[in-house]
Amino acid sequence: MQDKTHMVSKQDALAGRSQSMLAPDCVHAINRRALSAGYPEGAECILFGMGCFWGAEKCFWSLPGVWVTAVGYSGGFTPNPDYEEVCSGMTGHNEVVLVVYRPEEIEIDDLLQVFWQQHNPTQGMRQGNDVGTQYRSAIYYQNSRQQQRALASRQIYDRDLSASGFMPVTTEICAAAEFYFAEQWHQQYLHKNPMGYCGLGGTGVSLSPV
Repeated sequence: MQDKTHMVSKQDALAGRSQSMLAPDCVHAINRRALSAGYPEGAECILFGMGCFWGAEKCFWSLPGVWVTAVGYSGGFTPNPDYEEVCSGMTGHNEVVLVVYRPEEIEIDDLLQVFWQQHNPTQGMRQGNDVGTQYRSAIYYQNSRQQQRALASRQIYDRDLSASGFMPVTTEICAAAEFYFAEQWHQQYLHKNPMGYCGLGGTGVSLSPV
């Protein structure tokens, strides 16, 4: 049995499949924009891991300047995993939210502020009662500015949390690997199921200006 708090090795990861879990014509349940294509020119993408991706996506989908959001899996080894495979701990993937945004309308710093303040980034391979590598805190960037601002904000928030008695930040920050869309029923889950489970909870500590 895989210890869900330790990363599986590449050679032991599940084989996965070539077909995506999401139909290519799937649209956002709220704004009806395509999830996997048709992003506007100049739009940028970033991936956030904050624990269960249902609550994480809800933090971003209504922000002005965010074009579309989607949930999926990244940071591991298995191509096109399904939800049960990710939850087994045998794919290495993280549950993440894809945020597609227009940088002329919303700054990366605004997205990072939401990221840091809406979860507890000090818990390692868990978030609250959700335990496993798929719940780790992570930022997977796609350009150098995102990387720079993510690293700077982590340093500042680590200091802010330490001053409030928290343990060090465990958030991993690295270049985005392949993103695999989750099954359609996960997309905008808390919009479709307003009383659905959400284990997301912040620390109550605000991020100082970066």
